Amino acid sequence: MIVYTVGTFDLLHVGHLALLEYCRTLGDVVAVGVASDRVVDSYKPNVPVIPLDQRAEMLKALSCVDIVRPYYDLEYISGCKELGVDIFVIGEDWGEKPHNIDVEFYLKSKGKKIIQVPYNSRTSSTKIKENTIAQSHRGNYIEQTVAYH
Repeated sequence: MIVYTVGTFDLLHVGHLALLEYCRTLGDVVAVGVASDRVVDSYKPNVPVIPLDQRAEMLKALSCVDIVRPYYDLEYISGCKELGVDIFVIGEDWGEKPHNIDVEFYLKSKGKKIIQVPYNSRTSSTKIKENTIAQSHRGNYIEQTVAYH
């Protein structure tokens, strides 16, 4: 079973690790799609702090990850086809965007599973960035606990 998940994976943290370790429990091979800066810029206000090649290198070093696949367009079907994905793991903020609906339709038509997981509330890349800015400007620290609704 090939398990595939996608994301930015900027400032690798324990929430990312929890997701990837969960993916490992679902199948034999864990593949990770890593969004390019251009892709991230198309749906987030800021591009990643860590360059794509370094984000990919960090993910490749994890024992729970077998394949790292950068992607340069905001679509997921090509990665699912290329990898022969059996299970696609998505986050709770997945939403109804066309690229999401397209891959859901494709996977369901092939009898594949989509598993939606809640985010690990222990930390987030955004909070890490906010802490870095706060510490450098004021010496303040922002609590790492993140509540998702």
